[in-house]
Amino acid sequence: MPESSTHQVTQLLRAWSEGEQSALEKLVPIVYDELHRMAQRYMAHEWPGHTLQTTALVNEAYLRLVDSAHTSWQNRAHFFAVCAQAMRRILVDWARSRQAMKRGGAIHRLQLDEALAVAETPGADLVALDEALKALAAVDPRKSEVVELHFFGGLSLEETAEVLKVSSDTVLRDWKLAKSWLRCELSGEKLDGA
Repeated sequence: MPESSTHQVTQLLRAWSEGEQSALEKLVPIVYDELHRMAQRYMAHEWPGHTLQTTALVNEAYLRLVDSAHTSWQNRAHFFAVCAQAMRRILVDWARSRQAMKRGGAIHRLQLDEALAVAETPGADLVALDEALKALAAVDPRKSEVVELHFFGGLSLEETAEVLKVSSDTVLRDWKLAKSWLRCELSGEKLDGA
């Protein structure tokens, strides 16, 4: 996104935070393509034939944002981080409802590669990842936020650092440790000293 668009998004978000509804109407066309790309990243890790489509995921996330309590948007990066979290919540809720419908049907364990990619194979267990992220948040909330922003939100390390108000080096360390912690948590292994 060009610098002028990034600045425009931040201005529109702030205006929307202050109650200006027309700002939201101007914002949506500017951010829609990026939200759609974000949703495509999420949906790429789902089973083929998933009943929730990319556009529906974007629309549901949009509805949750509009219906949610008044948010004080910091900037573009903060907005996309919140959108990523909303999309992940939607998919986790969907996965939980599917598991409930199957009454304990086959659960697919989530596999993480070096980049914490949500399984190369479709059908990654987002519920297991969600539970692991909650466990990580209980131990170290910032590391959990780094995963949320960088991996799920698609923010760069620098953008993640900006949202969290820490250095890029801190985010990089948190990212590496969070990946290791999650990998162990999801595989049932224990880290040394844990």
